[in-house]
Amino acid sequence: MEHNKQAMHNGHNDSIGCIVDECKYHAKNVDYCTLQQIKIVKNERNANSVQATDCGSFEPM
Repeated sequence: MEHNKQAMHNGHNDSIGCIVDECKYHAKNVDYCTLQQIKIVKNERNANSVQATDCGSFEPM
């Protein structure tokens, strides 16, 4: 968890890039997430592509 604390910078996490500005956790002024960690989920039984995964931490504005 110490690594996550060091990754936070100006209210966003430098380790989690994000372009989904419809999410309430998007940093708004830069393309990063404001959460310390996110949960990645798969939306197919066997995830074998980018399209088969999603950010499970997404919450709409």
